[in-house]
Amino acid sequence: MNLRSLRYFEALGTELNYRRAAEKLFITQPALSAAIQNLERVIGDRLFDRDTRSVSLTATGREWLPHVRSALAGVDAALEAVALLVDYGHVRLGYLIGTGADLLFQLLDGIETVFPDITVETIEYDFSDPTAGLASGATDIALLRPPVDVPDMQLAIVAEESWVACLPRSHRLAGREELRIEELLDEPIVVAPKSAGKWREYWYAADARGGKEPQIAAEAATYEAEATLVSRGVGLSFTTSSMVRLYDRPGIQFVPIIDRPVSYTAIAWRPERLTTPARRLVEHMVSTSRPEPRD
Repeated sequence: MNLRSLRYFEALGTELNYRRAAEKLFITQPALSAAIQNLERVIGDRLFDRDTRSVSLTATGREWLPHVRSALAGVDAALEAVALLVDYGHVRLGYLIGTGADLLFQLLDGIETVFPDITVETIEYDFSDPTAGLASGATDIALLRPPVDVPDMQLAIVAEESWVACLPRSHRLAGREELRIEELLDEPIVVAPKSAGKWREYWYAADARGGKEPQIAAEAATYEAEATLVSRGVGLSFTTSSMVRLYDRPGIQFVPIIDRPVSYTAIAWRPERLTTPARRLVEHMVSTSRPEPRD
């Protein structure tokens, strides 16, 4: 038994739904199911009753869940306390794939000279976790593209971009100079994995669809995979203007979408979880980039 298995049990005990719990944990449903089964073997009793339509706690699961929640809260409190007490110099900075190509380097340029006592570990995340580790606590600071599901998050905007459609070169609209979103809503689309939550919905323009589900052609967790699927003619995708420069490939055509809101890139953090070195790094990056702070 380990802390991870306890967190898995707590998430499923709260959600009582494998899909939602897996998305909350940023793992796959089979991985969650296997972990729960292993935990039940270790304990020697069932924690959940399952059938094809529902999940419920057994008597053992119901009685044990409050104890697990209390234990996890104690562990989290202990970790947060030691982070505040010890001014250690290791900061984990997560970044969403694509943002690290040049923006991350700009934000960290010369950081070794400014903060010689801080070691910055950069960790790349794909579309399966658009919070770049911030939601799970795997990172202290994140460079991401809102909107994302992170409680008590604060952020500062560091870049603004426009939307573009990524189309197969053979597509009937590929020769256009500009497009409107309504021209693209009935097209097959390549989307992020389900674990991306509302970020996935944002990037298939759910707000413009009037409740109608998109015609999902495939899922992709990286820009490389997305561009490959588009070039093969599987579907189109929506992305940002910087991808025109960073991910242009044979077989695809980028066309601006003129009636979509601006897409932001932001430095994000959870104030109550920041160590002293992480706070110093955030303040430096915010002052250097001169963004607009937003909650």
